[in-house]
Amino acid sequence: MELSAAPTLTEFAFRLPRGLAMPDGRVHQEGRMRLATAFDEIEPLRDPRVRTNPGYLVIVLLARVITRLGELEHVSTATVENLYAADLAYLQDFYQRINATGDSRLTVECPHCAGAFEVEVGLGE
Repeated sequence: MELSAAPTLTEFAFRLPRGLAMPDGRVHQEGRMRLATAFDEIEPLRDPRVRTNPGYLVIVLLARVITRLGELEHVSTATVENLYAADLAYLQDFYQRINATGDSRLTVECPHCAGAFEVEVGLGE
């Protein structure tokens, strides 16, 4: 008997509420984030910026797990630093959601009919 593992989704698409505004006027809103590894969560603790300011941990962590933002193929800590606060909050929530459940869907209830259904939170508009 041969067991075949179903492929697991380890990268998730997202759309920032505001987006990263570039000096040339372009705005990068769509991106991808991969699931974090244990090393992703431990390694930033060695960063001197995090040791000086523990609040910087989220910046380093997001820079490690965001694999694409718009046309940018490399997302650095400087990139994350330049995000609007609303986008940073969105990415923190998105990170928690996909890493806690392995899913970017959220079960919601219709306020009119009380029917439950799932929505894809990463692509929200």
